[in-house]
Amino acid sequence: MDTGATPALAGSGIQPRLPLPESAQRVEMLGVQYVHLKTLDGSDLYLTRFGIPFWEQLQPENWYARDWFVTHRKRLAGTSTVYRMSSRPVRGRALDLVVKWSRVGEDIPLDTMTIYKFINAEFNSPFEEFALTMELRADGLAPGIRIRTQKPLAIYVPAERLQLWQTGRSEAKVSAKLARHPGVELDILRQYVVLYAWIKGHDAVEMAHELGLEGRAREEFLTRTTCLMTHELEQKGYRVVDMKPQHVILRRTRQGRLLRERNGQLAGALVDYELLVRTPDHEQAQQNAHRRHYLTHMVRRFNVEYLQAMPAHLHPVNILGVDYIHGHAESTGGRLWVAGNDPDLFNYFLPERWRGTHRRYLSLRNQVFLTRTKDNLRFVWKVSHLGELPQHNPTHPRLRDIVGMGYNSPFEEFAHAFALSRRGVRTVYPRAIYRTGHPTRTDHREVADLRRYEQLSHWRTPEGEPLLHPDHEYITIWGFWTGPDERLAENDRELCHPINARQACQARLISEYQLDELLSQARSLLTGNGFEDLNLKGDHLLLSFTRANELVRDAAGHPDIRLCNFELVRRLNSGDKLGS
Repeated sequence: MDTGATPALAGSGIQPRLPLPESAQRVEMLGVQYVHLKTLDGSDLYLTRFGIPFWEQLQPENWYARDWFVTHRKRLAGTSTVYRMSSRPVRGRALDLVVKWSRVGEDIPLDTMTIYKFINAEFNSPFEEFALTMELRADGLAPGIRIRTQKPLAIYVPAERLQLWQTGRSEAKVSAKLARHPGVELDILRQYVVLYAWIKGHDAVEMAHELGLEGRAREEFLTRTTCLMTHELEQKGYRVVDMKPQHVILRRTRQGRLLRERNGQLAGALVDYELLVRTPDHEQAQQNAHRRHYLTHMVRRFNVEYLQAMPAHLHPVNILGVDYIHGHAESTGGRLWVAGNDPDLFNYFLPERWRGTHRRYLSLRNQVFLTRTKDNLRFVWKVSHLGELPQHNPTHPRLRDIVGMGYNSPFEEFAHAFALSRRGVRTVYPRAIYRTGHPTRTDHREVADLRRYEQLSHWRTPEGEPLLHPDHEYITIWGFWTGPDERLAENDRELCHPINARQACQARLISEYQLDELLSQARSLLTGNGFEDLNLKGDHLLLSFTRANELVRDAAGHPDIRLCNFELVRRLNSGDKLGS
């Protein structure tokens, strides 16, 4: 990837009139390439290939400065905050813009029938919205059908952060959402502004008025126009959840007739994309393709040759002997570490791919969830106990050791899991670590156990920030065990399904005696490889069952166990009370 000081998109033929600033960086998110600029006030601006030639006009001081914005904006109809305006002229050129505040994370104001039909609908994040719009513009599926859209120019992220009272949302609802889903608060507290080029014409409602249509003729015209756009979107593999006549822009010829395509159909342009989604068939095809790509790359994620082709926005790092690809989660302001050396895997773990999908609790006591991501991958994500004091029964035989050690950081958990795996001990697969963007704890005094933050303060990110910060939550992401990565890459069939040993005992799949035997076996495995789990329990062990519901056994005929919890695992004889 090009990482030069003037990062015009390779092969696009697009060059800005004035060279981009030396600080400009090429980034890629969800398949869309951007140039990332830091603005004068510290905000972030992400330019698409359509916006690069006009990077000067798109600087916030040339459209968002209060004296200009207030006097030149025109509010457009609709439930969202959207304006039409011109930028300041720069080098004799002004841009006619559509400026829209993203509603990601907000409730969708749909009618009851639509809510029932699309119960899981949610607003796209700005980067998802641009990715889907770019897809729609591409002449891939149904190449004979052309869907016109506005050109996506840029995503602007103001430097300032809002307070809860400024968002107009209920603090109780936000707090409940935070408790259920750490990290989502950034979609609520930060502003994201999408900038599109204005497209000439009038929406279908305005056009009906211009044509003098009334009563039944008007309703038929609006219905026909909307149905045509819906049909053509379906042919391309897309749909808009809240399709309205106002979303379709029509134009008239010089003779006053409606502009039509060569096939005689009305030539319409779609102008609202925050609820643009793929159809189920197209989504399934995309998910299958993404899943195959993911599985193939996951097998070779630690191959060092990937280090030679690292995008500018990602950084290879090594923490406690584990290689990661580190980068920003731009949609939330968070940080992400993906285990391995393959940058192609980074996008699969961005929070917008898994945090809004349906999830199922896997624990009654801890925040552990199973989800199927937007790429049809099953992940288990856990909110780390880092910073909490272990709470255990006073009669626990290892209580003094547990309190003395404290909970591992996510990076220690991953290091222990990989170390055990290299020694032949079966574990679940560590995939990625996500740190929330906006601080979830505003006062360090809320953190009960600061020892790891203090004693491991020398750990730093590539930007020089502390790797462990008490103001943020950390989430570990693990593979949902359905078979070895190598086997799944060769034949994408889930070979088995897991159940923890405690659940297996409760379901009478194994006896209490067998459970004790498995715990003893696991304890010996750990000790024999230089580790111990200070709180080893049945739900720290996974058993596997085949598709025929038969228990998977090892060569000796014993149930095959897989370790799945490392928060209180430590090395033996390390001389370090803080784990590794």
